[in-house]
Amino acid sequence: MREQEIMDVLRAENEEFRKLEQEHRALDMKLQQYEGKPYLTAEDEIQIKSIKKQKLARKDRMAELIRQYKRMALANN
Repeated sequence: MREQEIMDVLRAENEEFRKLEQEHRALDMKLQQYEGKPYLTAEDEIQIKSIKKQKLARKDRMAELIRQYKRMALANN
């Protein structure tokens, strides 16, 4: 099973995955708002770093859920 197919299954069946994906998109939108500013303050730079760390944490957890699904699928075959 391809990774995209696994993501589709997890979106349908796993509440945590859906929540992580939704939060990742929301953080991405916040990041885009900062990127649209003509000038960034020091506080803006701190916020951008924080948002990027939060996005990465969610992406890492989503990747772990995908790996877990793959292991489970292999174990059942």
